[in-house]
Amino acid sequence: MGNKKLQVWLPLIFSVVMIIGMFLGYGLGGGKKFFKIDQKTSLQEAMDVIKRNYVDKINTDSLQTGAIQEMMSKLDPHSVYYPPVELKAANEDLAGNFEGIGVEFNVFDDTVNIVYVIPNGPSDVAGLQIGDKILKVNDSSVIVHNLATDRIKELIRGSGGSKVVLSIIRNNASKTITVTRGTIPVPSVDAAFMIDPSTGYIKLTKFTKTSYEEFMRALENLQQQGMTQLIYDLRGNGGGWMDEAINMADEFLDGDKLIVYTEGSNNPKHEYRSRRPGLFEKGKVVLLVDEYSASASEVLAGAVQDWDRGTIIGRRTFGKGLVQEQFELEDGSALRLTVARYFTPLGRSIQRPYDKGRKEYMDEIWHRFSNGETLYADSNKIRNGTAFKTNKGKTVYGGGGIMPDIFVAVDTSTYPSQVNHMLLDGRFNNYVYQYYLQHKRQMDAYTSATDYVKRFNQMEEIWNGFVNYAAKDTIDLRSVTAKQKEGLQRRLEAYLARFKWRNTGFYQVLNSKDPVIVVAMAELKK
Repeated sequence: MGNKKLQVWLPLIFSVVMIIGMFLGYGLGGGKKFFKIDQKTSLQEAMDVIKRNYVDKINTDSLQTGAIQEMMSKLDPHSVYYPPVELKAANEDLAGNFEGIGVEFNVFDDTVNIVYVIPNGPSDVAGLQIGDKILKVNDSSVIVHNLATDRIKELIRGSGGSKVVLSIIRNNASKTITVTRGTIPVPSVDAAFMIDPSTGYIKLTKFTKTSYEEFMRALENLQQQGMTQLIYDLRGNGGGWMDEAINMADEFLDGDKLIVYTEGSNNPKHEYRSRRPGLFEKGKVVLLVDEYSASASEVLAGAVQDWDRGTIIGRRTFGKGLVQEQFELEDGSALRLTVARYFTPLGRSIQRPYDKGRKEYMDEIWHRFSNGETLYADSNKIRNGTAFKTNKGKTVYGGGGIMPDIFVAVDTSTYPSQVNHMLLDGRFNNYVYQYYLQHKRQMDAYTSATDYVKRFNQMEEIWNGFVNYAAKDTIDLRSVTAKQKEGLQRRLEAYLARFKWRNTGFYQVLNSKDPVIVVAMAELKK
């Protein structure tokens, strides 16, 4: 009997509940918004109107991309929109690896030349060698005048496990080699070696997802060789993953020390502290920086400087104290949006002003070169910056980058314009490459880059060959000054070392006369 009564009253109960819900919904939503889940924005409405009514056919994707980019331009200079076609390359840049065949190539005289083969990589396993010339990638010819490097990379790269057929020339004979693509590491530690029996040197180019792991391997290896003091070169390092910089700072700082903290309008304050015994908490540390050292580089330099843990040498850093987070959109594009500012342990904001627009913000770096800031210590100042004191009483500044403890002016060595063109357009590199191929047996006789730096004695031969090579383009190298000749000879020796030992050899040669390294070594001896 009870069930029958319930069946009678149940529809009435549902009706009453629905009416009450509609009434509440109408009141809360202002009536007009009732049951309207997704209300379109003005931007979406405008796009719909254009699609339905515009006089000509248009690419709405490019229109939408333009609208988003314009919107992002109204924010800070480091918030960026990546369309789908650009996102993969942007992510690969900081991933620490990509999928490909594992070679480095240069284009000389419209021909793709393999100038390096990664040991044990896919190309090495398949039998490719330095000096091979690529004619075709699968069915696509790469012997095309002015073929873009990006296009060549596009043809060579592909998903891991896939195969690519390369038609090559080796010693004037044609060959076909099939390479199975794989994951190729992109090291961010460019070089790591001992400068002297107690001084180690590490060069980091950017902070990728593998940088901390690479840094630790380099640090441990140098310590095994007797390192008790370190020169850490962050010049030209534009940053990347902040977590990697935080982990590195932890290796230098003891106890429970604040490394950096972040804060934004929609992101509450978050502190990052040293949390484990570091691998290098006691030895002397020198960090090298310049106007292109930014973001994560400044996080690391700021922590070292604020805790009086090491000496910063070089020139004022870029001044980027903003934290970006990537938000991927449904169409495969993404926003790298600034979500917070970061502050050094003393509370310094490193970010320089950007209220005058993006162009003025980016041009500020060039103003430093033109106004003498990169030449004279007195002008290498943060204007209107806030002063802070470290525990040892050292004055440091916020508001426009990291001010070095010791200033070193930019190297103003110049060459005649014709020589500069040779250095930039590939002819210089082509000459050294050809010399390397012709003298590979002599290069193989050196046991290491260190051995090469000590024993290389072919400078007269390589220089005379370069003079004759340049003369073919009516460039007279016999007229350069003694200082210019010395600089060019050091470049020749460094580039030759790079073909054999990559950047480790390159920097071992260059560092012997690098004015910033000279100052760093003098500081470590104090």
